[in-house]
Amino acid sequence: MSTVEEVLAPFRLAKERLVSIQQRLLSEMEAGLSRPDATVRMLPTYVHELPNGSECGKFLALDLGGSNFRVLLITLDGRKYEQLDEPRFQPLSDEVKATTQEALFDHIASCLQEFVEKNGITEKLPLGFTFSFPVLQTGLTQGSLISWTKGFAAKGAEGADIIQLLREALARRQGIDVDVVALVNDTTGTMMSRALEDANCHVGLILGTGTNACYMERLDAVPKFTEPRQPGVDQIAINTEWGAFGDNGVLNDVFTEFDRYLDQHVSINKGKQQFEKTISGMYLGELARVVCKKLHSSGLLFTNCASIPEFEKEWKFESRYLSDIEQGAGDESFAETRSILATMGVPDVSDEDCRVVRQVCEAVSTRAAHLAAAGVATIVEKIGKTASCSVAVDGSLYKKHPQFAKRMDAGLDMLLPAGHGVAMKEATDGSGRGAALVAAVAVRLSKA
Repeated sequence: MSTVEEVLAPFRLAKERLVSIQQRLLSEMEAGLSRPDATVRMLPTYVHELPNGSECGKFLALDLGGSNFRVLLITLDGRKYEQLDEPRFQPLSDEVKATTQEALFDHIASCLQEFVEKNGITEKLPLGFTFSFPVLQTGLTQGSLISWTKGFAAKGAEGADIIQLLREALARRQGIDVDVVALVNDTTGTMMSRALEDANCHVGLILGTGTNACYMERLDAVPKFTEPRQPGVDQIAINTEWGAFGDNGVLNDVFTEFDRYLDQHVSINKGKQQFEKTISGMYLGELARVVCKKLHSSGLLFTNCASIPEFEKEWKFESRYLSDIEQGAGDESFAETRSILATMGVPDVSDEDCRVVRQVCEAVSTRAAHLAAAGVATIVEKIGKTASCSVAVDGSLYKKHPQFAKRMDAGLDMLLPAGHGVAMKEATDGSGRGAALVAAVAVRLSKA
C-alpha cells in the first residue's frame, strides 16, 4: 500500500531533474529559433525595440486574454502615463469563446465602439491589440492564429489573419475610425510595460490562466528570421510559446500519472500545451482534485467517506482553492480548508485529512513554481543576463497565490549561480498597457 508521500513524490523535482529539464528546454528553444515546425515555436514578434521614454500621445489598446476582454486608452508623456479602461467588459462568456470568429470579433468591435463613444474620442488614434494566443506573425500588423488555447474555440479563426478579422469587424460597424498599428502577445506586452520604467528588463512572463514567456534575442541567434533588416536593428522580441514544451514527448519521464490523466481524459486539447498544464492556473486545481481522488481510493484520505461525489466532477476543485488553503498554512485549526472541503461535499473531515489536502496543494503548486523558475533560468542563461536582469511577470497565479513568488525565487536561487542578479518584477497591467506601448514604439519608429 502506498503512503501519501509516495503518491506525491513525483511532484517533488530535485535540482538534478530541473537542470535536465532546462537542458531539454534549451534544445527545444534552439530548434524553434531555427525552424518553423518546432514544438516550442519561438515566434518572432516584429517588436525590435523596448520603450526608451520618448513616446508621447494617446493610444488605444484591446486586450483579449484567457478570461478577460478590455478596451483601454493610454496617454503617454515620456515615462509618465495615464490609463482609462473599461473593466465591465470582462469576463468573456463561454458562449462567446466558442462561437464563430465573426461573432467574437463583432463583440470586440462593439465594445470598442461603445468605449470610444462613451469617452468622447473623436480623433483617429493608433491602436495596439493584445491577442494572447499562439500567432505566426509575418509583420507587426500581420499574424495568423496557429491554434486556440485557454478554452477558446471560435470557429473560422485558426489560420486566419487576426488583424484582418479585427479590421473586417470594425468595418461592419459605423463610426469607428482607428489605426491598428500593432498585434501583440500578452507576454510581450508584459515585458514592454515593465521596460517603460526598468531599462534592465529583458524577459516577460505570464503566470495566470495560461503560461508563456518572451525575451529579447539577438537577430543573429534567430536563423529562421531571414527578412531584410532595417539599419541599426539587431534584436527582436521572441514569443517562446513554451506552453507546448513536452508535446513531442521530451518530458514524458517528468509527467506524472495525474498529468497524463488530466491531459487525456479532462482537457479539451489532448496532447497539447503539456508544459502549461503542469504550471498554469487553469489546471492546478484540477490536478489537485485528481490527486485527492487517488488518495481517497487508496484509503489515504477521507477515510470516513465511502464516496466523494463532488471530487468526481471535473473542474469542481477550483485553482483558487489552492491559494486559499495555502494562505492558511499556519492555521492548525484548518478553518479555510474545512470550509472548502464542505463546499466539496466533504463536511466531516479530520485534522489529518486537512493536512493531507494541504500537502497535495503544496506539492502541485511548488512543482509549478519550480518548473516556471527552470524556464526563466534557461532564458536568462541563454542571453547571458544572469548577473543582472529584471523579469516582468503578470498573471493571477503569480500575484494571488500566497507562496508562488517565494517558491519561484527559491527555484531560481537553486538553479542560477550564487549571487545572481535575476529578479522577478511585477508588471503593471502588462497585457493592457503593453499593447499601447508597442503601438507607441511603432509610431515613434515610423517617424524616425
